[in-house]
Amino acid sequence: MDLVNKIKRKWEIRSNRQLLIIFLVFGITGSTAAWISKPILEFIGIKQSNISLWFYWPIRIIIIFPLYQILLLIIGTIFGQSKFFKNFIKKMFKK
Repeated sequence: MDLVNKIKRKWEIRSNRQLLIIFLVFGITGSTAAWISKPILEFIGIKQSNISLWFYWPIRIIIIFPLYQILLLIIGTIFGQSKFFKNFIKKMFKK
């Protein structure tokens, strides 16, 4: 069994087109969350120049995690996959 069919079966995806859209949403969401996290940190007064990198990056990752969840729902809805991403996030928090 090839990887694509295994993923489609596990995620209950009907078509290759839907799988492509889902992968696109994951890519856009990850990039957007990473990009938006920096201005959020700067807004609350945390900059790389005034804090140790040992503190900056863990704080940034902590900011990215909830931001990613929110953006995943928003971007997933824009691409017509809100049901899939709602279920995906529910499963992620159960683990």
